[in-house]
Amino acid sequence: MPVYIASLNSGSNGNCYYVGNEREAVLVDAGISCRETERRMARLGLSMQKVKAIFISHEHSDHIRGLGVLARKYNLPVYVTDGTAYHCGDVPKELCFGLNAYTPVRIGGLEITAFPKHHDAVEPHSFMITDGDVRIGVFTDIGAPCEHLIRHFAQCHAAFLEANYDEEMLAAGRYPFHLKRRITGGKGHLSNRQALQLFIDHKPHYMSHLLLAHLSKDNNDPELALQLFLQHAGATHVSVASRYNESEVYCIDPLGAVAASGMALNQITGQFQFALS
Repeated sequence: MPVYIASLNSGSNGNCYYVGNEREAVLVDAGISCRETERRMARLGLSMQKVKAIFISHEHSDHIRGLGVLARKYNLPVYVTDGTAYHCGDVPKELCFGLNAYTPVRIGGLEITAFPKHHDAVEPHSFMITDGDVRIGVFTDIGAPCEHLIRHFAQCHAAFLEANYDEEMLAAGRYPFHLKRRITGGKGHLSNRQALQLFIDHKPHYMSHLLLAHLSKDNNDPELALQLFLQHAGATHVSVASRYNESEVYCIDPLGAVAASGMALNQITGQFQFALS
């Protein structure tokens, strides 16, 4: 069964990623407002009624800003570690469900597995979302590639992968030294170069889509990052997840993945309507 993915927003101003099949979907992080989440999904022809749960990677505000309102309005279970839940105080306790590394959570036909990552948060995790033979990775806010990340990235049919900063732009930029050190210190963010090396060394031959995520507004340039990856993309469709608006919806199908850009998504599924703004 194909899986549909989209970035609703990606960056330090808010992160929210959609992964779903024809019956159900989940959101990874809820860093934009409930209203903006609804608007962007509506523009993509995606229904909030298909969203069955929210998974939270860590407690930084750009990942939980819209969580409380979204969870309460749609009565959505929130899967979050105990340490992270402590910082999500506006989510009712009855909507919070435990999240543990390498303990899969089943949401309909989707299986979501969390695993640890390097980031300066309480209990940060990345996610692998599987539906049958289709595997989608959500890998952002990563200070350095680790064996967990490498192993999961090497299995993905599609992935959201952080490419936060260009090293030269960060070094020459206006950020104070302590902030530059935080970003590059192993528990901050992945640079373009680090993300590209992961892509070159560990991309499986069947990876159809890569969305570059969480790009810095001040220390990166979307076109620069994109061109860097396109040189090594091969058959993989590479795009940049914007910090200002939603991405396209992509259909990930191991039998022949296609982008939903420029067509009615109901031509693929017979269920959704899709119109780009």
